[in-house]
Formats: sequence, C-alpha cells, structure tokens
Amino acid sequence: MKKQVNTERRILHIDVNNAFLSWTAIDMLNKGEEIDIRNIPSIIGGDESKRRGIVLAKSPPAKKFGIVTGEPIYMARKKCPQIKIYPSNYKLYKKYSNKLYELFLEYTEYVERFSIDECFLDITNFLMGKDILDIAKDISSRIKEELGFTVNIGISSNKLLAKMASDFEKPDKIHTLYKDEIEQKMWNLPASELFMLGRKTIPKINKMGMKTIGDIAKADKNLLIKIFR
Repeated sequence: MKKQVNTERRILHIDVNNAFLSWTAIDMLNKGEEIDIRNIPSIIGGDESKRRGIVLAKSPPAKKFGIVTGEPIYMARKKCPQIKIYPSNYKLYKKYSNKLYELFLEYTEYVERFSIDECFLDITNFLMGKDILDIAKDISSRIKEELGFTVNIGISSNKLLAKMASDFEKPDKIHTLYKDEIEQKMWNLPASELFMLGRKTIPKINKMGMKTIGDIAKADKNLLIKIFR
C-alpha cells in the first residue's frame, strides 16, 4: 500500500458494541437460530452454579431493565425475570476479534490491540488524499456488511482523545474529538469519565471540588502534581 506522509497524526479508536453478546448472536444466527438475541432481553454471563455468575455483556433491551455489566446474574434476574442467559465463549470471541484485526490491516499496518474488542489505528500515513471521516465511515460500513456487528469509532490526533471520542453516544456512532473540541465536548462530562483516571483517584478529585473534566482542566497543574505524583 502506497504511503503518503502527513505531519498531523490521525488516530482511530474502534470499539465493538456489546462485543461478547453481538458475537454470540452472529454465531447463533449463522447456525440457524431465528432469534437475534441482540433484540431481546439477554446477557452473556458467568457460571451461576459456581457463584461466579456476573453479567459480562447485555443486549440493548436488557439495558432498559436497568441491567448493568458486572452485576451478579441473580440481580439481573430480579430486574428482568424473562432474561435469557448465554455462556461466554472466548474461542469464539478471539475468532471475531481476529477477523476485525485483519480488516483493519487493509487500512494501515499500524494497528494496536487495546483489548479483545477494541483497537487503535494510526491512519496518518495511509490517508492517500482521503478524509479521515470518510475512512471511518467506510470501516464502519464494512464491519456491518461483512462481519455483521456494529462499532463505535473515535477520531482524533492522539490515542487518549480518540478513546474518549469512541465512548460518546452509542451504539454505531462515529465521533471526533480534536484539541479545539475538547472544551465543548469534554469539559461538562463527569470527572470519572476521564480516560486513565483511576478509581481510587476519583473520590480524591471529587473531594477537592472537581466534579467534571472541565474542573480538572482548570485546576492548578502544580497542585495536582504535588498531590497525585
């Protein structure tokens, strides 16, 4: 693939929507199942019999019942007695993750796996005169048509902002978050949504009166370094 040198970085963060449940649904449909479990209250869960039963992924209808990832399955059952539960299948997830990775390599050789269902792509030297948003739309469309599931895509000039952008409104969305958009798109978000901010740090930040990302951005840099270094 011919490279084009570009001085400003263009990074995509691509995150599969409800990955484990979506991949399970596709596998079931390919095997003849008539019901798409993404369209009914359903979850992917651990083994209840061994008391390790927690919600690993949930369908949009399950989310409407207040079911959240990480909660015990018995709580999910209380919220939605008719919930359908399916076991996790790492081998299957790896299969679809690899298919996704192979598709990304058609756009750039710089693909970094962040987890089994999300990757960073550095498109900087592979734009070939195209707009980065058009490339993101093409990737999103191909994933839906060829692989059968949806993704969220964040676009920016670095990985942190691209990751933040992909976590905006879901599912099946594309968002930009360039440096000149930070104040508008990030500052009103809760401080807890700042990527890489640790769980133990959030209460400390809140006690200091910083409730939003904007509050952190406006805080005295030297004070933050002194407290958290």
